[in-house]
Amino acid sequence: ENGIYVIGRVSVFQDPLQAATHPEWAMQNKTTGKSWKDRKGLSWIDPAARPFWDYIVSIADDAFERGFDDVNFAYIRFASDGDLNAISYPFWDEVVPRRQVLASFFQYLREQLPGRLISADLFGLATINRDDLGICQVLEDAYPYFDYVSPMIYPSHYARGFLGYANPAQYPYEVIAYSMERALQRYVALRNSTSSPQNIAKLRPWLQAFDLGATYDNGMIGKQTRAVDDVLNGTSTEAFAGWLFW
Repeated sequence: ENGIYVIGRVSVFQDPLQAATHPEWAMQNKTTGKSWKDRKGLSWIDPAARPFWDYIVSIADDAFERGFDDVNFAYIRFASDGDLNAISYPFWDEVVPRRQVLASFFQYLREQLPGRLISADLFGLATINRDDLGICQVLEDAYPYFDYVSPMIYPSHYARGFLGYANPAQYPYEVIAYSMERALQRYVALRNSTSSPQNIAKLRPWLQAFDLGATYDNGMIGKQTRAVDDVLNGTSTEAFAGWLFW
């Protein structure tokens, strides 16, 4: 009623509640036979668990029926920390490439939510690395199936030595500009190579508004938005849909 664009964020495969309710969907610990837990003690769902995919779609449908404009999917990945070698997967056969599992999930969301605005959160390094980062997130796999892709390019989350900086968090402009340049290059390359360029997601990055590695005051936040603007200045608005702050 007040013209506010409302985004509903859904944490997908990191879901301790559903792991407890439906342990048959959860990653299992090979030794204990119980739900596997990450370093924070949180349980995860097997990303190949198709019954859980339907549950996620039902959550999104409910959000849209309640008036949300856009549903943002986070934790759309395999687990990244904890004793990964102890994981047993009830659905993934460990033969189909994990990257393909996630790409199939992305496609399923698009098919089940036609005409809806959906967005995907990816690790910040997905803008730069060509591999799957060990969590099976690849930028090109997400671009065709979402309306917006939101790489989490928080400067504090880049490793010591990135771009030669001992503390990347102190250089938000440089880190954001570099990441967005790479993301835009890959966007343009994919758009130019597809017969359906209108289906390529716009970039809507997550930027840092929390203190980690440095104090993120208005000046530091402004450097990030300026970096995004400078990279996308002169490009088609088809590639860019603003930004989000965490």
